[in-house]
Amino acid sequence: QLCEKLTKEGLFDPDRKRPLPRFPRRIALITSPSGAAVRDMLQVITRRWPAVGIVLMPVAVQGDGAAEQIAEALRNVHRLPDIDVVITGRGGGSLEDLWAFNEEIVARAIVDCPIPVISAVGHEIDVSISDLVADRRALTPSEAGELVVPNREEILADLRQTQTRISTSLRTRADTARRSLDQLSQRRLFVRPWDIVIDRTHWVDELHARLKRESSRMIERSKERLAGLATALQTLSPLNTLARGYSLTTTSPDNKLLRSSSGLQPGQLIETRLAEGRILSRIEQTFDSQSENET
Repeated sequence: QLCEKLTKEGLFDPDRKRPLPRFPRRIALITSPSGAAVRDMLQVITRRWPAVGIVLMPVAVQGDGAAEQIAEALRNVHRLPDIDVVITGRGGGSLEDLWAFNEEIVARAIVDCPIPVISAVGHEIDVSISDLVADRRALTPSEAGELVVPNREEILADLRQTQTRISTSLRTRADTARRSLDQLSQRRLFVRPWDIVIDRTHWVDELHARLKRESSRMIERSKERLAGLATALQTLSPLNTLARGYSLTTTSPDNKLLRSSSGLQPGQLIETRLAEGRILSRIEQTFDSQSENET
């Protein structure tokens, strides 16, 4: 009935469980101080990762009051400084001996613990409710010690391999750079650098002369074009037309050019522009081209 109840609450859901830290600073062991389980865990943990700190929270793991002691330790473990993971469990025994880890009070204390919890109860064939709700189940206390810390020898081996890879990579890069420098040192730039400077100086001088010649040509072409435009403007200028004896007549004061006498009224003012000076006249009578022909 308890399993069914906790299942409905989602306490066995794998998505609820938290990952274990890879390099814990301190580990709390909630177990009996005199059992074989604590000796196994201490031996495995200190052999695999001696630098880790271990805090033992002694509790009864069977008999009257055991479940309450385990739950109380789980509720208080977060008060200890720098605890990154908790292991709770015991060695093998009968179902009655392991029963404290099937109690609801222990299961809920594991779920409510703010620190990841490993449950290591009995042997591989023993499965308790604590195993099901914990963040990680260890088949034995010894396996809990293996799960909670990395293997120092494996880490050192990985570091040595990494060091070898880095050293090899650095040597390869250094050799490549040395070969590149050797190749560069054979180039003309390094063997006879002044030859390159002289070549570049000649190239700049030639470029300067070409630019000067092209600039002179462009200026001459522009002068010729401007002279042609000036001649064309002079030819088309109304002032030249006036100089040949023609005149321009406009209405006054709106200054509209007159091309015909039609539309003009007697008494209207007109202005005639000559090559030299202007004449302001008042119309007395107008004649169109047909009247002039008849006359």
